[in-house]
Amino acid sequence: MKINVVVPTIGESITEAVMGVWLKEDGAFVEEDEIICEVESEKATVEIVAEKAGALHQKAGEGDTILIGGIIAEIDTSATGNGKAVTEKKLQDVKKAEQVQSEEKIEDTESQQQHKISPVAANILEGAGIEAENIQGSGAGGRVTKVDALKAVDSETKPAPKSAPVKEVKQFGGTRVERRVRMTTLRKTIARRLLEAKHETAMLTTFNEIDLLKVKEIRARYKESFKEKYGVGLGFMSLFTKASSIALAEVQAVNAMIDGNELVYHDYADIGIAVSTEKGLVVPVIRNADKMALHEIELEIIRLAGKAREGKLSIDEMTGGTFTITNGGVFGSMMSTPIINAPQAAILGMHAINDRPVAIDGQVVIRPMMYIALSYDHRIIDGKESVTFLKRIKELLEDPMRMVLEI
Repeated sequence: MKINVVVPTIGESITEAVMGVWLKEDGAFVEEDEIICEVESEKATVEIVAEKAGALHQKAGEGDTILIGGIIAEIDTSATGNGKAVTEKKLQDVKKAEQVQSEEKIEDTESQQQHKISPVAANILEGAGIEAENIQGSGAGGRVTKVDALKAVDSETKPAPKSAPVKEVKQFGGTRVERRVRMTTLRKTIARRLLEAKHETAMLTTFNEIDLLKVKEIRARYKESFKEKYGVGLGFMSLFTKASSIALAEVQAVNAMIDGNELVYHDYADIGIAVSTEKGLVVPVIRNADKMALHEIELEIIRLAGKAREGKLSIDEMTGGTFTITNGGVFGSMMSTPIINAPQAAILGMHAINDRPVAIDGQVVIRPMMYIALSYDHRIIDGKESVTFLKRIKELLEDPMRMVLEI
């Protein structure tokens, strides 16, 4: 009997994937539940396993675009692992492949390099602007694998970015130069989702500002002892995540979403943290952030951010969030209006911390101030609720002891 190997459902709104690396050769015998290949979606790389044992017959090549549910291979379950899986046709294919391989040896170096890189690795390197010929492959015959590409992206000594094709354009009485670069799958997805959020939500943004003097004092005072005990530093993101989880429990509309004609309120806080990667912005989710201690949040942020930058996040780690936090301050942003991560109802925007003069008790003093922004769906959240939510965030961070005492 022959069974089809198909591209599984990978995530919400994903309709296609790119065929990645075949880990088992065409005609090879595979065991049940053995990993046979990888497919790359706009969000993650997914491993495909054999449903049954048998002979594998590939139906898609590396780099092919396949629809979700599309057939990429067949498994002949009547075959055994004693060599009978290799049919006469397979023997002919092997001979043909050997002949092609022999001919390839006389091709130029550039063509050889193109044959020695997997499609997934090629996409990663292209997105990072890294020349494939500068990478030492660890695969068979020096083939550059996905792991090699990820290591190259993470390396501090990256090769020079690959220049995009340039084109001279005659306009306005002179000659100008343009560069055209193909949009990556992730970038196209980001563009589509952001446009949908703008068109399908009644989005507004409200602002407030936070005096972070006490937060900075606490971090300075307990930085070493916190790291010594938990093995991780105390950062701003964990404090904002903790404050958000408390505020979400109190202002439940901010932690809700629309499903058809119903409002869904969540009694838990699955908070997404926006992470900038070489390929674009991704939002891994911290599950049950409301039940976590500060050091647990810090460790989870480090784990998820690391996987995000290595391109190893699973679909489960990027879906199902109830609220999102994004920090434009790491890039120097002073103020912005972040776009909602639909179908969530709101997103909190953090910004740069700047010393500014402020009036406190009738005196002008210099304090480390941060503007914060809450973009929200007015269909779910009223103005009073949005302002109350931001005011609560401000209270908790200007007096962090409130988070300890839960007051």
